[in-house]
Amino acid sequence: MLLFLSLAGIILSVVLLVFNAGRYKPTYYLGGFFFLISIYALTFHLFINSYPVLILTIFFVHSDILIYLTGPLLFWYIRSVLTDKSHLRRSDLWHLLPAFIYLISVIPYLFLPWNEKMANAAMLASDIGNLKYIRASLLYSVLPPRLVFISRPVLVAVYAIGSSVIFIRWLINRKKRTVLSHQHYMIPWLTALLGFVLILTFSHLTAMTEAYIAQDLKLFLTLRLLHVFSGIGLTGLLISLLFFPSILYGMPSIPGASSATTPLVPNPVQGPKLLSRVQEEPGKPDFEAEYLQEIGRSLDECMEKLQPYLQNDCNLAYMAKLTGFPAHHLAYYFREERRQPFNEYRNLWRVQHAKKLIREGKTKELTLEAIGLLSGFSTRNTFYKAFLKSEGSPPGAFVDKESGNKR
Repeated sequence: MLLFLSLAGIILSVVLLVFNAGRYKPTYYLGGFFFLISIYALTFHLFINSYPVLILTIFFVHSDILIYLTGPLLFWYIRSVLTDKSHLRRSDLWHLLPAFIYLISVIPYLFLPWNEKMANAAMLASDIGNLKYIRASLLYSVLPPRLVFISRPVLVAVYAIGSSVIFIRWLINRKKRTVLSHQHYMIPWLTALLGFVLILTFSHLTAMTEAYIAQDLKLFLTLRLLHVFSGIGLTGLLISLLFFPSILYGMPSIPGASSATTPLVPNPVQGPKLLSRVQEEPGKPDFEAEYLQEIGRSLDECMEKLQPYLQNDCNLAYMAKLTGFPAHHLAYYFREERRQPFNEYRNLWRVQHAKKLIREGKTKELTLEAIGLLSGFSTRNTFYKAFLKSEGSPPGAFVDKESGNKR
């Protein structure tokens, strides 16, 4: 069962990273967290079941270095979702310190001849208690091997508690935050994520602690009830994603906003690079809905004044730069609020521009294809399709109609 869960977690993390991380940066942290948790579980499964020495040699020590990054990845994911800021800070380098210390301490072991590593793995396969006789880390000179071994789940537990604390604080103060109302599914998702992580971490840590106190690592294998709780935590952690398919879109707040700040929108008078602020109405019950409406107003105003639809590279990323709203906020607005693809919205503006050129008599000196290109369409075919979808008739019919009206 543990083998199946570990492999499922690895596959899930790969899917998250391949298909979503490029669009939603917090998924880098989430995918990395699931991957490392799965590697950790897989490593335990291999040693508990005494797999072939070659496999144990590959995982022993080599995978341990990555486990120290599990806690930081969870913390960075929770923080980036709650603040809508996924970039790392310079102070975040401190979170890498345990992994760096452990890496330095095992460098001599990493350069051991392969046959010596195989011999060590064989000792562990015969009796996991032989861990104390294997000098895999320089830390063993100052700390008992069991203490170094238990430091990994301890560190994950500390980060799980810390992540839960900042989530609880966010819940207490959420009425002061400007979070999209339609993304409240993120609250049960983060609750489930942290809940299962805490169950997994503390059941596993309790078993490790009892074995440490008894100074017998083999005792760890006999604590069946705690292993059941660990299995529940790991199973729930993996299955929970299936019930929250939209978690990859994050939990956005107004960009750069807190309870005392306001979102940025374009000021057409000053140009796209100079931004003005929208006055926020503090305490307004439907402020989250107001934020969605403000996105719509800002987009329409930007399209009307700055005409970005005339550019070939007019996409959500381009509009995000002009309006100051994050691209995934805009994507959410079109998907959930407007229920219309951005391309269709942009093409409507392009069609209106083409109609304006036709009414101005540009067909006397330009072909319809040229008018389409001047309106932002990249090809004649896309121009005709968009025009037909918007007006119910091709551009030529609209030209004939306008010519008839002028007579």
